Amino acid sequence: MPRSGWTDLPDEVRGAIEARIGPVVGARSATTGNHADVAATLETADSKVFVKAARKLDTDQDGPEVWSLRRESLIAPHVKQFAPRLLWQQESGGWLVLGFEHVPGRAADFAPGSPDLNELVTIIHRLQAAHCPDVVELRVEQRWASLADDVSPMAGDALLHTDLNPKNLIINDDDGSIRVVDWALASRGAAWVEVVQLMPWLIMAGHAPNEADMLGRRLPSWRNVAPEAVALHAGLAVSFWERRSRNHPAAWIAPYLAAWRVWADYVSKAYAAPH
Repeated sequence: MPRSGWTDLPDEVRGAIEARIGPVVGARSATTGNHADVAATLETADSKVFVKAARKLDTDQDGPEVWSLRRESLIAPHVKQFAPRLLWQQESGGWLVLGFEHVPGRAADFAPGSPDLNELVTIIHRLQAAHCPDVVELRVEQRWASLADDVSPMAGDALLHTDLNPKNLIINDDDGSIRVVDWALASRGAAWVEVVQLMPWLIMAGHAPNEADMLGRRLPSWRNVAPEAVALHAGLAVSFWERRSRNHPAAWIAPYLAAWRVWADYVSKAYAAPH
């Protein structure tokens, strides 16, 4: 379903936003992401702000997109060292709206040889050293619980973003700083799960699976992961995305599933014995 734009918001909602930031003179919708009905950079005469907005199902009932934004608003104060600042939030006209600091930059490049790969490893090091705040209630192993009797190898108390795809890492070319966006699926779990979630994105960017594996081994959590846990995750990831592709087909899922299959095939050979 196509994402709506700034002008599709009800007059009441646009009016409430402009009461905060001033008259909007330009709006540019985000082309990626799926955790909001509207995601756009709004420009006023003297500033820019990034807004994410989601429509409630009715006055007293949130839908999935609203739940996602509520999770983002809860974790935002705890990840200010990684993410754009949450400036404000409001509910009006049946919508929840979050206003974030506008961060100029580009999406990360995961291609082999990219200098952004060093930034990627650095930001994961920092994430895995951070405390997981109590507001993070999603447990990563529960995503897989319907597919296996025992998902306990994925359990833990590390702070996980779980979706560090290139579009969610914004690189500022002026100073090289990096910001992590879209925390809707922030979870707690075993630290190595953050690393394995990278593997399809690295493969899609041109890495052979063994190259992606070697990049992961720059992180202690991946060097220390049990081979059987990696094999379990690989099988469950393929099963999950095969089911998702049948039930909720979308153009991006096919290459993503293909990358998971490449990774699972590699794991079946490379992780057959302890390494």
